[in-house]
Amino acid sequence: MEYMKKEDCIFCKIANGEIPSRTLYEDQLFRVILDLGPATKGHALILPKDHAADLYELPDETASAVLVLAKKMALGMREKLHCDGLNLVQNNGEVAGQTVRHFHVHLIPRYVGDGQKINWTPTSPTSEELDAVKEQII
Repeated sequence: MEYMKKEDCIFCKIANGEIPSRTLYEDQLFRVILDLGPATKGHALILPKDHAADLYELPDETASAVLVLAKKMALGMREKLHCDGLNLVQNNGEVAGQTVRHFHVHLIPRYVGDGQKINWTPTSPTSEELDAVKEQII
């Protein structure tokens, strides 16, 4: 099968087997690999074999399939790694923390006391501000 690849994309090369990786799972659409700079034990990346820079470019079929695969991998991680929870993280754009411009999903097993902080600081918008944002989006 021929995949839509971007020649200078390292994740295209990894996803399509041109660069070796510690592959946990592979099918026709995806390769799941261990992250080389893991946040926790078992931190993995789901990489589509077809190139899309981010969620905005991702085909709907791939978007729906990635969540099914994420669930499958999460269940396996819980069973095999005995993690206490799991973060599913997907960043879009540099300001959001995306460092490689190839859509990917982080599966980050969480363990009590692992020291990771994958959170945000809640703000306190007024009811009017929330209504204004709702109207802006819909």
